[in-house]
Amino acid sequence: MKKNVVVIAGGNSSEYEVSIKSGNHIFSEVDGEKYNKYLMILRGRDWMVEIGDQKFPVDKNDFSFEYQGKKVVFDFAYITIHGNPGENGMLQGYLDMMGVPYSTCNTLVEAITFDKYTCTNYLNAFGINTTHPIMLVRGKAFDKEAVLKAVGLPCFIKPNAEGSSFGVSKVKTAADFDAAVEGAFKMCREILVESFIDGIEFTCGLYKVGDKKVVMPVAEVVPKKEFFDYEAKYDAKMSDEIIPGRFSAEITGRIQDMASEVYDILRCEGIVRIDGFVRGEEIIMLEVNTTPGMTANSFVPKMVRVMGLPLRDVITGIIEEKLKRL
Repeated sequence: MKKNVVVIAGGNSSEYEVSIKSGNHIFSEVDGEKYNKYLMILRGRDWMVEIGDQKFPVDKNDFSFEYQGKKVVFDFAYITIHGNPGENGMLQGYLDMMGVPYSTCNTLVEAITFDKYTCTNYLNAFGINTTHPIMLVRGKAFDKEAVLKAVGLPCFIKPNAEGSSFGVSKVKTAADFDAAVEGAFKMCREILVESFIDGIEFTCGLYKVGDKKVVMPVAEVVPKKEFFDYEAKYDAKMSDEIIPGRFSAEITGRIQDMASEVYDILRCEGIVRIDGFVRGEEIIMLEVNTTPGMTANSFVPKMVRVMGLPLRDVITGIIEEKLKRL
């Protein structure tokens, strides 16, 4: 009997529209011959399964919905929500209570990685070379001069718990600092101030099925704007994404080794993407994305294509691996 697989998209964050695109792309790649597949759009308390132009409410008591007079209970959830509640552990906690396996890391790992400040300090304690952000909290006084002295100029200001570069500002002068802080605080009560890294940006995807870990080609990111912001991430004209990147074999290997080590330290599951910078011979980890973008223009699908793997097979492998654990 076919398993009922639901792709969950939407969410409650500024990444809602990106998530919808990711969800639609993943839904198209889930093997319909192998599974009964459904698309669920989640926003706040409204959880709706969309079939054509019809919408059906989800019964959260048992993670099911009524369709054509029958109850459909989901067997597996493929999460494509970027941000709250799909990337911070909340949705995973619900699914754990329902006994439904899912595509991502577990609740604890999601919570750690979604909090950039916590994740950075955690990995740094294990010897991973990371950035060293300073955290500011809305309503809590801080010494602006001390912060700027510590990070230098230019610097970046960003929300502690957002993705897709939402709310990120590059601050070039001290006069720009206050407005950037105010803008970031509108998105998150905790924000980070980071030193500018004069280097080449990279990203590396990886996943694990059984005992086999697949580390994808390293991508080089060349934004046509000052930095790789939301527009550059999702408008192909705003950046050059070179896969594989123009790094030496030695640097490429070190990036992949670092990404693999981070995956293991955090005990990640499913597809994860690690971002960072190469500065000279130094490799600096920036952040961990546990539900990376999966639109047609996103890094991971492009990396999979470069590897010559059908994305459908990758998704099937992840689903089957999790279903085996039941």
